[in-house]
Amino acid sequence: MSTLSVNPNVSVDCVVFGFNNHSLNVLLIEQSNMGKGFETQLALPGDLVLENEGLDDAANRVLKELTQLEGLFLKQFRTFGNPDRVKNVKDIDWLKSFRENPQARVITVGYLALVKMEDFQPEASSFAQRVFWSEIPEVPELAFDHTEIFSTALETLRSQFEIHHIGLEVMPELFTLNQLQTLYEAILDKKIDKRNFRKKIEREKIVLPTEEKQTGVTHKPARFYELNKSVLETSKN
Repeated sequence: MSTLSVNPNVSVDCVVFGFNNHSLNVLLIEQSNMGKGFETQLALPGDLVLENEGLDDAANRVLKELTQLEGLFLKQFRTFGNPDRVKNVKDIDWLKSFRENPQARVITVGYLALVKMEDFQPEASSFAQRVFWSEIPEVPELAFDHTEIFSTALETLRSQFEIHHIGLEVMPELFTLNQLQTLYEAILDKKIDKRNFRKKIEREKIVLPTEEKQTGVTHKPARFYELNKSVLETSKN
């Protein structure tokens, strides 16, 4: 964390979802081990806000300091202010090693992002001794109240994806409807009937067919589609 003065009562936590063309993942850090007898914990990338620093700037800075990721579009989704956010003894013990006011009440602002995993190579730094992608079903209990923050971010992503089609930008420039259906199933965590899915996509007009088709495949080549950006922009309003 930066040596500049921090606000001991305000933090940011980043929930970065990643899609690898098959499954939905979330970026986690393993907190630095404080020594023998202490159990390492997994958490979301997060830290205190610097004095005179905007929240958006703080989210981008913290993510860069802990994971070396930058250039993401991070969006606020919820504020978490339960006075018992940090109540577990092991969480308090860990904070004592990294913060001047470990028992100060901290209100945190949650940020989320959805990225193509192939575009980002996270590397651990600062008090993160490891950073990695975890598939959503494999996410364990996290430190502090990060399990609640993660779950809320996932609910928000799914809601925004269905209503406003937020996140379709992770698709390649050209894609098949099967590839698009894989993204839907990964984010919404449910199987979708192929015929009904195609009817839905045609009705919503969020993609446009191109003249190009797959090549070098053993089955009937599928047509490639592209995002209908004008319709998507309208749906986000």
